[in-house]
Amino acid sequence: MRLITTTILLLPLLAGPALAADPIPDALAAPGTTPVLTAHAEGDQIYECKAGADGKLAWTFREPKATLIADGKIVGKHYAGPSWELTDGSAVVGKAAANAPGKTANDVAWLKLDVTTHRGNGGTLADVTTVQRLNTVGGKLDGACERAGDTRAMPYTADYVFLRKG
Repeated sequence: MRLITTTILLLPLLAGPALAADPIPDALAAPGTTPVLTAHAEGDQIYECKAGADGKLAWTFREPKATLIADGKIVGKHYAGPSWELTDGSAVVGKAAANAPGKTANDVAWLKLDVTTHRGNGGTLADVTTVQRLNTVGGKLDGACERAGDTRAMPYTADYVFLRKG
């Protein structure tokens, strides 16, 4: 009985640090930048069955489709490009600059993306230079598939941090 009581008392202590946000890997750091917005994404990573260089069919990433949420409200969407578009009309397109593995084998990688294009007049994303994808859960699909052209959506969540210089 004493052991069970001790175990129950230790569980909250063990769970606390595990739930804390992990530090950002050095490869994804963006020194000299300031966060403009952090949004939580909920959606899917879409994969398509395609022949690889070896001629074998395998799942290939095609595009993300996610809703961006901040302060409990929908603030935008994330889609192919990769693009992020906010309800204020501002949007950016990024290009992957660095990555780090997700926490588990089922999690898509954490990313650092350099912004290559801005759209919209002004708005929250007008001066964003870097986007970080952090704290990913799910979304990964690897391996063989059976029929070219088939698609599959893998649910995922992530936190996107939009940064500007300064």
